Amino acid sequence: MSDTYSILSQTQRLRVSDRETLPVFSGCESANRLLILIWSQLGDFDSLEYALVIQRELAQLEAQGITIRAIGIGDRESGQKFCEYTGFSSEWLFVDPKAEIHQELELYRGLSVKVPLLSAGQNAWLNLMLMCAGIGSPGTLGEVFRGYKGDRQAPQLFEDQDVIQNTPLPTMKGSFFKFAGGKGFQRPFELATLRLQNMTEVLSNWQTYVPNPAYLTQRGATFLFDSEGKLFYEHRDRAILGFAENMSCPLSFLADLG
Repeated sequence: MSDTYSILSQTQRLRVSDRETLPVFSGCESANRLLILIWSQLGDFDSLEYALVIQRELAQLEAQGITIRAIGIGDRESGQKFCEYTGFSSEWLFVDPKAEIHQELELYRGLSVKVPLLSAGQNAWLNLMLMCAGIGSPGTLGEVFRGYKGDRQAPQLFEDQDVIQNTPLPTMKGSFFKFAGGKGFQRPFELATLRLQNMTEVLSNWQTYVPNPAYLTQRGATFLFDSEGKLFYEHRDRAILGFAENMSCPLSFLADLG
């Protein structure tokens, strides 16, 4: 049994679905495989995007007998809004207002430049902007660029009939992206548009998603365990938009399960 499993198995947090403070592993006693997602702030690009990936691949995860639990930085209201927007199950999501589990697991806190006279929240904003520019956040700029140029190794994100709205852009249909490159893969501007949707959602509900901005730069992790608590896979985030080793296919590590 790994040290990471031992820490997580002893962790209790508030569950979004019912406001109960319970062990994060509640209901996982008979799980054959346990996927634990430690998310950053629930209003973070990475958390939202990762949850949407999980929703798209949910059938595959269920077919492989994988039980999912997630811990994100925020409060119950953050969690409820997050689940409402992404479709992620509120029964699987626990919240950690002070990122304590991130500290216990020694996850990357992000850039930590401190400017005198600025509050913790203001310093977090400064560091977040620097990280978005790639400072202390390797690979972020390349990942942003991938969202605009497209990626033939990544899946298509919008179907032709999808209505894309709630962005600063005019409402349009998913069929628009056929003209940018075709079908059956992530077309140019497709991921950038999804991220713009996510950004609009968060900024429109900022206080709900981010009740405490002091943890804006904190990064997360992914852990996959077998039924005996053996660590099968882990990824510790080192950057904004770096929640997976393979961002073209964030769950590609599941292929090794057979």
